[in-house]
Amino acid sequence: MTDVELDGPWPGINSMRSFASVAVSLDGTEHGRFEAVLEPLPGTAPDAGTLAWFDTQPGAWEAATSDPEPVPDVMARYVDWLKALPWPRTFAASPMSLDGPWIDYYLRRFTRYGVRQGPREESRVFAGGGLCITSYAAAVTGMPVGEVDPDTLPEEWFGGVEHTHKAIDDTLGYANLLIELSRRAGDRATR
Repeated sequence: MTDVELDGPWPGINSMRSFASVAVSLDGTEHGRFEAVLEPLPGTAPDAGTLAWFDTQPGAWEAATSDPEPVPDVMARYVDWLKALPWPRTFAASPMSLDGPWIDYYLRRFTRYGVRQGPREESRVFAGGGLCITSYAAAVTGMPVGEVDPDTLPEEWFGGVEHTHKAIDDTLGYANLLIELSRRAGDRATR
């Protein structure tokens, strides 16, 4: 499960400022955590609208930008962390359409990997094309996908972790949500 914090909407024009991943099995076993704050990419600039939004989220900008590290170092460490996890590993995010392209862009720019790799690439860090937790929640709950949001799902499904827009907090909450959704999908399948 991965969450990103960004200073704008476009990879390469704006920068990913922080991200976190929590590796969990669907039975709830946690296999590890990774979090990092990244230096902005050269030649990029924050989006004014995104910065204005951060002003409404107490502590989120500070968490996303304090003590940044060089991006190549972070991404190399991330790949090493991923490779140490049990296989198969599947990238998951909520929504996949936001977090997935950013992680893919950074992986491809700074390593030889991606979220989704071609069938003839022998070394991969993820299996499959990724899992969109937003879509999964819509399928399990029957809600329209456009209405699935941390504010529209039961708080307890996030394991009591508040959605703060700090990468590690949101990742932990979504990891709990993934486990809860999997349990509920399994319950439905056995009826």
